[in-house]
Formats: sequence, C-alpha cells, structure tokens
Amino acid sequence: MSVTVKAVSKALPEFWRSTADILPFLDIWLKDQDDRFIRKVKKIFESAAVDKRYSIMSPEEVFSDLSFEERNNIYVSEGIKLGAKCLETALEKANWQAQDLDYIITVSCTGIMIPSLDAYLINQLKLRQDIVRLPVTEMGCAAGVSGMIYAKNFLKANPGKRAAVIAVESPTATFQLNDFSMANIVSAAIFGDGAACVLLSSDQADTGPALLDEEMYHFYDAEEMMGFKLTNTGLQMVLDVAVPETIANHFPAIIHPFLTKNGFEINDIDHLIFHPGGKKIIQIVEELFGQLGKNINETKEVLRLYGNMSSATVLYVLEQIMDKKPLPGEKGLMLSFGPGFSAQRILLQW
Repeated sequence: MSVTVKAVSKALPEFWRSTADILPFLDIWLKDQDDRFIRKVKKIFESAAVDKRYSIMSPEEVFSDLSFEERNNIYVSEGIKLGAKCLETALEKANWQAQDLDYIITVSCTGIMIPSLDAYLINQLKLRQDIVRLPVTEMGCAAGVSGMIYAKNFLKANPGKRAAVIAVESPTATFQLNDFSMANIVSAAIFGDGAACVLLSSDQADTGPALLDEEMYHFYDAEEMMGFKLTNTGLQMVLDVAVPETIANHFPAIIHPFLTKNGFEINDIDHLIFHPGGKKIIQIVEELFGQLGKNINETKEVLRLYGNMSSATVLYVLEQIMDKKPLPGEKGLMLSFGPGFSAQRILLQW
C-alpha cells in the first residue's frame, strides 16, 4: 500500500516588494546607526539572492513599532485567510471535496494561535466533524517535510484515507525593530511570508509520486543554533553563523545512508527538492551536489522569487517540480533543516 502526493498549492499575501524597494526603509530603520553599519546591512540585503518577498503587512507596518500583540493579531487573521486559500486551491487541483479529507495537519512557527489554524479551517471550509487534526509548531523550517512524514504514517496505517498538510508562515511578523543583531538582520534579508498546502492519499485510486521512505536526522548538542527566543517584543530570531558549516559537515551522513537503505545512490535521484534556507546554505549544498552532477535550480528560483518562508518554502519547490510533470520512475529527494537541530528527508518516486 503506497502513500502518494496528489496535489500541491501555494497562497501569497497581498503585500510584496522587491529588494530594491526595501532599501529605503532600511535608511529609516537604521537612521541612528553609523554609516559603515548601514552600508553593511544594505550589502547583506542586496547579496541575499532574494529579488522580492511577500508579506502579510505593508513595509511601513513591518518597520514600525507595532506591539507583539498587534503583530500576532495580524498573523492570526491573515494566516487563516492564507491557509484557507491554499487548501481550497489544492482541493480544486485534486478534484476533491472538503469532506473527502480524513486528516488535517497545520504547521507554523512564526506566531501564536490557540485554537490552532486547523480548527478555523474545519469551520471555514466545513470539513468533516470527525476529521483528525494535528497542529505542528516549534519545528521551524523543517515542519513542512515533518508534516508530510506525519501524514504518511497516518495514511499508511489507514488505507483509503486522504490528508492535507497546510504550512502558513509570516517571518515578517517576528521582525524586531530594536534588534540590530546579525541574526535579526540576516533574517529580515532572506525571509518572506507565504503559505502552501500538500494533499496526500492512501486511496489507490489517487495518483501521484509515492513516498517511498522518510527519515529524521538529529544533530547532537545543537539546540542553540537555530530557533526563536520569546521576548516581551515577540519572537526574536536565533541563527548561528555556523549553521551552513554544520550542515556541510553532516551532509554525507544525512544523504548517503538514507539512499543506500532504499537501494539507491545519489546518481539515481532525478529531482532535488531542497529547502532554500539562505544563500550560504544553497552555495554549500550546490557545491556538494555539483560534484555529483546534480543541481538545485528550483530551490534557488524559489528563494529568488519569494525568499525563505520557513516551513512552507520546500513545498513551493515541490510544486515547481510537480508542475514539470516528471516521468514515471523518476525519483525525488526532499530535504529541509530546522531547529533542534535536525534534518528531515523524504524519498519520492513518480
């Protein structure tokens, strides 16, 4: 019994700006900083490999003194809209009805919502009253793949069922106006807002790439490398400069044993569906895979067009791959990294 990906969709907020359009806002934000520091910050934005990004707030609101409560209220109201929109679009793509869903997983780490997003979606789309729901928080950028793993395990144990994984993220809602640390600056330079939905099924009538296998890989003693610190002004980014190097050092152990277990080598993989964590991580991954004759062009393109949208971003890459209609038998490797520190992997076959 196989579990397949039936459809993937995305939803974007109404506000967007090119990186060039954001630079004037940096002058206002950094007006009390010295010129050398301002030039350095602008250089980080200009060289982040992000051409534009979307936001649930206007730039004026992002670079304002909105309180934690005000920002989180926008995260809640806009998050519900985005979650509903991408779920509805995915259902249309799959030609499913809302009542066809047996399991709903919502993932997010950039705000606080109780009840969680899935409760609102159940009411708004009139999902079944007996639907099984699972909100996944605090897993950061890895949660999109994590949600798919949890959905697969549920569907494998329950043949003939259907699941939705919805990722809604607003890193701009976590922007800290009075934090001039490199973590906050780099976060502002690479992150954007967005939502995505992936539908999965264990109904043998549903076609799509099959999830052959999945695994999580946990880095020891790396809890402080990535995440958020809850402060009086909101969620403050924690991002260690050693993250790219740490990933590079563990990369062989993350990739090769997982493939070997399934009887494959990297040469057997046709599509690399990697989370675009940022320019430095992409450069390291590209260098490692370039030596093996592979590319991560879709990953780079998603970063360029949208920025890093935390857990939703890898699903944008998956959508790009699926839109290209891979041939039967082709294989894909999904990979994302998140707080913990951890790596999540899924092996797909069309």
